[in-house]
Amino acid sequence: MNIIIRQARPEDAEKAAPLIIHAIGEIANHMTAQTEPEAVLEKVKAMICGEHTRHSHRYTYTAIVGGDIAGVLVLYHGNQAEALDRYLIEELKKEGHERSIEPEAHIDEWYIDTVSVDPAFQGQGIGSKLFAFAEELAASQGGSKLSLNVDIDKDGAIRLYKRLGFSISEPWTIIGEPFHHMVKVIS
Repeated sequence: MNIIIRQARPEDAEKAAPLIIHAIGEIANHMTAQTEPEAVLEKVKAMICGEHTRHSHRYTYTAIVGGDIAGVLVLYHGNQAEALDRYLIEELKKEGHERSIEPEAHIDEWYIDTVSVDPAFQGQGIGSKLFAFAEELAASQGGSKLSLNVDIDKDGAIRLYKRLGFSISEPWTIIGEPFHHMVKVIS
């Protein structure tokens, strides 16, 4: 199977947004200040089409199989997080929503915000390819650490990330919920 990973484009938002929402769950509601699924979806699509949030096409990569988006990766450097989140906070404030968005990575890490594979394509190695791509991209930019956060109750995901070389480095809190911060040292 031929898997092509490329930078997302604004026109990918229709297919990429549901995959991102599936992966980040309630965080999507918090980041969009929306609770209705259709409203959350529209806001996340707008973020992908935009330039200045962590879910922008600038930080999103798509795995393409047979012309279809089979998976997504959202990856950015930890030193970009404050500016990306500040922009989103200011946009939400203009709409009358007060939000704080906690940093999800240290400033010396490349952060995997999201990896999500369409259920129709799961079990075909696409997630592993997205993780390998993240590592290659971070290393090519001089990165020495790759990080992610995982809900402390997701034992299967924790096992997977450990198999991929990540280790739990510290507890982390995102929108009041406990997570494990996991780090992989890369060369």
